[in-house]
Amino acid sequence: MATYVLVPGGAHGGWCYQRVARILREAGHDVYTPTLTGVGERFHLLSDDIDLDFHIRDVIQVLRYEDLNDVILAGHSYGGMVITGVADLATERIGHLVYLDAATPVNGQSLADISPSQMAAARAKGDVVNGAEVVLQPGLEPIPNYGVTDPADITWMMSKLTPHPYKCFAQKLHLENEAELGQIPQTHIVCTSTLPHRDPALMAKARAEGRLWDIDTGHDLMITQPEAVAECLLRIPTA
Repeated sequence: MATYVLVPGGAHGGWCYQRVARILREAGHDVYTPTLTGVGERFHLLSDDIDLDFHIRDVIQVLRYEDLNDVILAGHSYGGMVITGVADLATERIGHLVYLDAATPVNGQSLADISPSQMAAARAKGDVVNGAEVVLQPGLEPIPNYGVTDPADITWMMSKLTPHPYKCFAQKLHLENEAELGQIPQTHIVCTSTLPHRDPALMAKARAEGRLWDIDTGHDLMITQPEAVAECLLRIPTA
């Protein structure tokens, strides 16, 4: 039995993993899908204090209070920033890192550094809620960027997406244990369309190790292709 912790990306909550989590649990595994503070069902906790470090602590507390070890820690999109920070500070609890069409930061990078044009466009349409600058406002416009086309899925998502605090995207990731972090195996599950835009050396290393899988779908691959994502995740404990 494996233990999975699945971290959502910007504007999403743990709800986005419902379909993937169901498949993993039916296969007999433990699955945790924490929602980060200030989004999803925790949007009522939004404040100007919430940044990348805050979200990293969110996940570390789940690992600590649930007594989780040898975890397969996966992050989608912005969640790649979070899981990298978590693995840096809680290395002893992480058995494997999985980047789900996610940011793959190096020390000193923010998501705004990695995706400057997308973050600038999002910030131009932002707002202020509870004293916090928020971006990725829910509405029809963001949906194409998530690659979701099924009308039922769009309706479902629209009822759950929330704005996201911009500080999370602007704050740079500061790593303290890069050597230990580098020893944790990594798997990359990416959308076929984003593969050409990713770090060639990182992708080549993952491919050579048999830890790169691409799925021909939109960015929210856990919603549009949950069976394919779950199939990849199920292969990790034996990879």
